[in-house]
Amino acid sequence: MAIPDFQSVMRPVLSTVQNGASLPLNELRERVADQFQLTEDERKERLPSGHQTVINNRVGWARTYLNKAGLLCIPTKGMVQITPRGLDALSNGPQRITVSWLKQFPEFADFHTAKPQPVDAPSPLNVGVAETTPDEQLADAHQALMQSLADELLTQVRLGTPSFFEQLVVDLMIAMGYGGSRKEAGKATQATNDDGIDGIIKEDKLGLDVIYLQAKRWANTVHRPEIDKFIGALTRQRARKGVFITTSEFSEGARTAALGLDIKVVLIDGVELARLMVEHNLGVSVKQVYEVKHIDSDYFAGE
Repeated sequence: MAIPDFQSVMRPVLSTVQNGASLPLNELRERVADQFQLTEDERKERLPSGHQTVINNRVGWARTYLNKAGLLCIPTKGMVQITPRGLDALSNGPQRITVSWLKQFPEFADFHTAKPQPVDAPSPLNVGVAETTPDEQLADAHQALMQSLADELLTQVRLGTPSFFEQLVVDLMIAMGYGGSRKEAGKATQATNDDGIDGIIKEDKLGLDVIYLQAKRWANTVHRPEIDKFIGALTRQRARKGVFITTSEFSEGARTAALGLDIKVVLIDGVELARLMVEHNLGVSVKQVYEVKHIDSDYFAGE
């Protein structure tokens, strides 16, 4: 069974504590995961941030929303207990408790920065958004922004001149920790411009090993013959490592040609190039920073 969205988790959270006894949050999470018969891999699946598992995040937000609506209370730190309103919701509420349904309770509506609505009123929220936790919404928004940025970056790179692209490749390798200084890397890439090799760059600052480069600012797909030529050039140079970078894409044959060799050949297509530029802050700058904070449990440990 797939991991349920956090709205689908709300009623199981309530039913887990319907006997009225308080229950530790960790045990609540385990029982809810058991109800949905999640596999071990599903229980371990993490949010994009990597800080928390998906199921724990969704149970946590379900608890928060139910608490804000008055269906649950937190009698002591780390504990969960149902309220009379929560028992009534189990008896008379819907089989699937949603954010829209919770908005009938004024305290929840105030928390959710929206006006209370009748139970049968249509939800103003997009279904896809309503079924994700705030953490997931933030992660999805960030991913969408990064994808848009990468697409825009790749467009700008393709509009540049060949000499600009050569310099971009040098700057990227330096940003990734290769090549020493820009001056040294620039000289290295200009020193070799024949036999199918566009440049040589240090793998480390001491130059104990080198990486041979091929850079193609192309709009068309790179096919196997180009990779075979690059491999041949590496072989003649007795090189052990090579990177082929293009602004376009590689055909399946091209990718197959780079596999199973004694020489290590890495292929970087336009999509990966843009992703690396974003990751290493090349050609981009920070627009705004949002801090996401959480409770410091250590601070309250001694109370």
